[in-house]
Amino acid sequence: MIYYSSHAREKMVERGISEKEVQKAISLGSKHMQFPDKIEIAYTYFSVVYKKADSGLFIITVKPRW
Repeated sequence: MIYYSSHAREKMVERGISEKEVQKAISLGSKHMQFPDKIEIAYTYFSVVYKKADSGLFIITVKPRW
């Protein structure tokens, strides 16, 4: 299950990024750790920052890659 913070939802709307695109990024993107327990995924023109939760993934933010 994927959960989205209200901040992540706001940024997705601002940047025209759909849930389907976020899911694709999680599957296909390049992952690296952020201290201490976050994961950032770089995919096409945006990045997704998330944490693993007991019942799935919690999306913290979605941001453009510059």
